[in-house]
Amino acid sequence: MKSPLPVRNGVNATRMRMPEEGPWTTAMDYVLDKFNHVDPAGIVERFERGEVKALGGEIVTPTTALNEHLFIWYYRELPVEQRLPVELSVLHQDEHLVVVDKPHFLPTTPGGMYVQESALVRLRVLLDQPDLVPIHRLDRMTAGVLLFSANPETRGKYQLLFERRRIEKTYRAVAPVRAELQFPLVVRSRMIKSRTYLLAEEVAGEPNAETRIELMDTRVDPVAGQTLGLYHLQPHTGKTHQLRVHLASQGIGILHDPFYPVLHAQAPDDYSKPLQLLAHSIAFTDPITGKAVQYCSELELSAFPNHK
Repeated sequence: MKSPLPVRNGVNATRMRMPEEGPWTTAMDYVLDKFNHVDPAGIVERFERGEVKALGGEIVTPTTALNEHLFIWYYRELPVEQRLPVELSVLHQDEHLVVVDKPHFLPTTPGGMYVQESALVRLRVLLDQPDLVPIHRLDRMTAGVLLFSANPETRGKYQLLFERRRIEKTYRAVAPVRAELQFPLVVRSRMIKSRTYLLAEEVAGEPNAETRIELMDTRVDPVAGQTLGLYHLQPHTGKTHQLRVHLASQGIGILHDPFYPVLHAQAPDDYSKPLQLLAHSIAFTDPITGKAVQYCSELELSAFPNHK
């Protein structure tokens, strides 16, 4: 369903389903009851200003009956967010596609405490392109190449590349070195991720996740006194946290990973210690031009500087 309200300040309007019946006379009565923890004056003002609409674009007024519309859309009152001290940069832009370097700590899309402070909203505002939609996602703690569709009419062609696994992605990571491991190493396992559990898990069964790992270079960390490796990773599947889990399973958990192999207590972001994982490149045959393209990150991993 297409929202009857346009994107505002880079943020989509929120959709709400109306109950078919209940103790409420109007749609506004239901909204007031559902959000009884919110200042009711603000909700009433939005209805009175005509900022609540139904699917066909009809204005939902304070007197619109509860069951007149199945869905309504409205703008959330967003809290002021402190700007994250990280910046994204545009690597490529045309009428169909925008490619950016997403920094560590910036989420791909709005969620939880991050709305304006997401790559999507920042980019919509920066480029004044409200139709931008991410074609894939990166974890908030992962940096690197991220693709956005700029044209709704061609969006499906790019999404299909990911669905059919016609994308070649490479990552880089910094992790400890184990002399007994032989590279290149292919890790296969069965992974699951519950909606109610923070971590992804490896379980017994038919493998559904595969990662190829190569050791590119090594260096001794003078502070920690350990040997660190720069790893080249090629995921052949795209399970949640796959790379982090697969490296941890080999005893080489990614540097500064707060989840794997050990879940750390929740703490404020430490911008001096970003997760040492970078989405380094994406390559595919462009479905519009038919040409082979590759987009590479211009970022580097801080624990292995000067090695782009």
